[in-house]
Amino acid sequence: MVDTDRIVGTAKEFGGKVQGSAGDFAGSSRDSAEGRFREAQGRAQDVYGQAKDTLRDVADNVTDYAGDTYDRVQNRGGTYLRDGSRAVETHVGENPFVALLIAGAVGYGLALLLHGRR
Repeated sequence: MVDTDRIVGTAKEFGGKVQGSAGDFAGSSRDSAEGRFREAQGRAQDVYGQAKDTLRDVADNVTDYAGDTYDRVQNRGGTYLRDGSRAVETHVGENPFVALLIAGAVGYGLALLLHGRR
């Protein structure tokens, strides 16, 4: 879907080009300057519309990706949880001291986040 700012901006840009060229042809510096100004306004409005279109497309894609991810987790969530639990259990069993240090660091970080530095 094309944003209306793009359409209006393109029309203004074209109108400004015509007015600027007509001012150049007629020798009117005022019409030429006004035309260049309208052209710049139209170009800016077109770019603004393009940015809105791009953001809209990104938002649509993010929504689609989030829905797909949610569906995958719903379908395989138990498998991920089991696999993750086994992996953590294995690593903690092999390196209990490192796991204790990591748990302490995470706890300290959470305490700082919740209570802040006083």
